[in-house]
Amino acid sequence: MLVLVDYGMGNIRSVSKALEKVGFSPIITRDPDAVLRADALVVPGVGAFKDAIGNLKNLGLFSAILRHIEKVKPYLGICLGLQLLFEKSYEFGEEKGFGILEGEVILLPPQVKVPHIGWNQIWKTRESLLFEGIKDGDYFYFVHSYHVVPKRREVIATLTDYGVEFVSSVEYQKIFGLQFHPEKSQKLGLKLLENFKRIVYG
Repeated sequence: MLVLVDYGMGNIRSVSKALEKVGFSPIITRDPDAVLRADALVVPGVGAFKDAIGNLKNLGLFSAILRHIEKVKPYLGICLGLQLLFEKSYEFGEEKGFGILEGEVILLPPQVKVPHIGWNQIWKTRESLLFEGIKDGDYFYFVHSYHVVPKRREVIATLTDYGVEFVSSVEYQKIFGLQFHPEKSQKLGLKLLENFKRIVYG
């Protein structure tokens, strides 16, 4: 069972439709018990980190998602779903995240246009099952103002150059986090979600 976590932040329907296109039958839910029973989780999100943490805690989802990750079951975080994996963010004041990955979430620097909206390239830092069949320099769709700064370089899967180099995806055990939106990235986005399906079900 693939659970798509609905905690009131963003584009659940478009993510669900993309997952359906590659053969998933996602269960959209706010039920912590369903999260605990899931084979895999997809956590999308658009908006402020602090609001997201508040919603997750109010719905009882914060601890349920943590327990899922601690069992080393697949997790795919999209945009805010990536950022939540880290120790803290400075968006509208400091707020603690899941703390699964060491590092923080900071605003893109003032010399670039914020928010970063549109197509940009990804550059792989290592081989990854999630990016199988996806080439260095392929384009994905971004919408964000903040980006993750991992303390450990080995969790970085791809980098992106936007006048400044930033981490555009991470991978650790069965945790995958994307700063870009696969559901808005056409064929390559669907290819990536197909790869995630293979990771989940073999």
